[in-house]
Formats: sequence, structure tokens, C-alpha cells
Amino acid sequence: MTVLLLHAWPLDERMWQRQLEALAAAGYEAVAPRLYGRGPSVEGWAAQLLEEVPGPLVPVGASMGGYTALALARRAPERVLGIVLAGSRAAADTDERRRARDELIATLRTAGVPPELETDVPAEELAVALEALRDRPDASGTVAAFGGPLLVCAGDADEVVPLEEARALAASALLGSLEVFPGAGHLLTVEQPERFIAVLLDFLAQWRT
Repeated sequence: MTVLLLHAWPLDERMWQRQLEALAAAGYEAVAPRLYGRGPSVEGWAAQLLEEVPGPLVPVGASMGGYTALALARRAPERVLGIVLAGSRAAADTDERRRARDELIATLRTAGVPPELETDVPAEELAVALEALRDRPDASGTVAAFGGPLLVCAGDADEVVPLEEARALAASALLGSLEVFPGAGHLLTVEQPERFIAVLLDFLAQWRT
């Protein structure tokens, strides 16, 4: 199987460097693809990844990457052994959230990347990715129908995906579980990488033969 590390917005695949090293050291095959440059559709990203990475998968998605992980499970449930969602949700964007994304998309295309984003990803790539996030479908049914283990990792200081929402997401899965990261915010994989690596390795151990 391949562990598919799917990055958050506005970061890129480099956010997973420590996890890639740890997974390789533990004997796992892991890849961290770049999600930018794949068009304005999370479903399209999933279709491309399924062609690029053969065989059974365990997608590990941070925020935007989590939406992609669920799209993979929706398109090819027979290939997805388990899922890890970190700071992500199943629900589609609310109208308020969509309007906020539209405003940021306009800013990216007229004024460039705001300095507070702290990223070197080009503005247009960030804007197209936001369009994909804005337009993604609700994945609640995918979570409810998924037959493998689904681990939800949540920071108790996450202001984007509140802990109670993460708890409800884990409870809605057939084999769902929740891991709370005290003191972590939305990007818990970056804020607490060693703790996340330990949790991830423990989750993956169930497929050791």
C-alpha cells in the first residue's frame, strides 16, 4: 500500500518532509503529491491521483488534503484502505464560507498573495485551488459509507474546524476514531509533527503483515 500525504492550503507538499522521512524509516512507501496545478476541481484532483499512484492507498489529508482524501474514497472506495483527516471536514462550504473564499480569490488575482499567508505558492495556483475548495460537494455520505478505519485528528484550538465538529465527523463513520491534539490549531501536522507522526504510525500498524 502507499501512504498518500495530501497537503493543506496555502502550504504545499513540502509540509510533509518530516512525515516522509519518518514513514520511510519505518518501512512504508509514502508519496506527497502537489495538488496545485491540477485544475479547479477536487474531484479532478482525485481522478488524477488515482491514475498516478497505483494500488491500495491510505490517504492522509490536512485540511484541503482531507477533502481530496474523501474524493478518493468516493471515486475508488475499493482502493482506499483507511483515511486520516487532520483539520478537515466532510461538509460542503456554507454560503458565508463561499463568499469569504470569493473575496480572497479576487484579492489573489488583483493584488497577489497577502503577506500573512506566508507561502511562496503563486497567486493564481492558490486562487484556482480555492475555487476547487469552494465548489467541492458535501462528503458526509462518503464518510458514513466508508468501510475502512477513518481517523480524525483535531486540534482543540482549531478555529476553522471546531473540536465538536471533528468529534461528530468521527462518530459518523462506521469505523471512526478521534485523536485530539491539545494546544494545536488548524495545521496540527505542522504545529505538532512528532505527535502526529506517532499517531500516524500507530494507525498504519494495523496493515502490517
